This record gives sequence, structure tokens and C-alpha cells, in this order.
Amino acid sequence: MRLSLLSACLVLLAGTASAAEPVTFPRTTIDLGCVVTDLDKSVRFYTEGIGFREIKGFEVPASLATEAGLTDSRPLSIRVLVLGDGPEATRLKLMQVAGTLPRTGDTEFIHSHTGFRYLTIMIADTNAALARLEKLGVKPIAKTPMALPDDLEAGMYLTCVRDPDGNVVELIGPRKP
Repeated sequence: MRLSLLSACLVLLAGTASAAEPVTFPRTTIDLGCVVTDLDKSVRFYTEGIGFREIKGFEVPASLATEAGLTDSRPLSIRVLVLGDGPEATRLKLMQVAGTLPRTGDTEFIHSHTGFRYLTIMIADTNAALARLEKLGVKPIAKTPMALPDDLEAGMYLTCVRDPDGNVVELIGPRKP
């Protein structure tokens, strides 16, 4: 009996040890998909205002979207925006699903409801970003931009803005003259 219990414990420990082995990924950046209410307006915000670059998008047929559990028999037309170049670039995939009226959540504060609540984007120049966003009529939220504490990120500023659907976009970067 003791031997059986010891054997069972060793088997459990072996399973736990293998679960702690490092996982490798072929690419360490993630793509983020976002359903929006006005695709053109959102693409303009992220490209002209933030600085993403649009690359070739793609279509997902209704049958594939349905079988994957993404839509209820609706095709997807996805516009892809990138930060940077090459296969490691962060990708933001924006889509507006024809014939739908998606529910919007409370976006007043990041704690208003669960789920992905904001994007953090490291920028090279806060003043340049603010100028681009101002041309689109986008204003910073609350008292931002504000200097981050030196012990957190010396010389960097935090600016929060909202995209056309009200999602918070957090920009962090220096203020250049």
C-alpha cells in the first residue's frame, strides 16, 4: 500500500515537473484583433494619429469563421496595422462585421468591466504624437501627458487617449522639444 502511494506521488511529481518546462514560441509578439464600429475612422486613428502602418489585410470566409466559433455565419474582412517591420512587428487586426451592431462596454475607466482594457504603445516623441492626434480631434484623457516617476521610468511621459470606440490607448515616451 505504501509503495503504491509513493509511486502515485512520484507520478504526480513527474507530471508537475514536466509542466514547469519552458515553453517556446516561434514568435514572441502577439496579434490583437479588435471589432470596431467604424473601420475607416479606426484605421485613420491608429495610422495617422498613433503611427501604425497598414499592410495587406485578409478575408475569412463565413464558413471558416463559423466553424472556428468566431462569427454566426458572417465573413470577416480584416485590416492589418503594424508597429515596426518584419515578422516580429506587433499587429493590430481591425474588423467591422457587416450587418451587426456589437454591444459596447463601459469604457469610462479601465476597471469598468473585464477583458482587455487598454493598449500600451511605446512612442519616440510625445509632443509629435499629441500633434498628430490633435489634427484628428483627439485630446488626452484627464491630466495627461504626465511625467512618470523617476523610479518607474525616468524622462518618460504617460499620455492616455481614447480610440473612436472609446478604448483607452496608453502612450509612453519622452517629450522632445
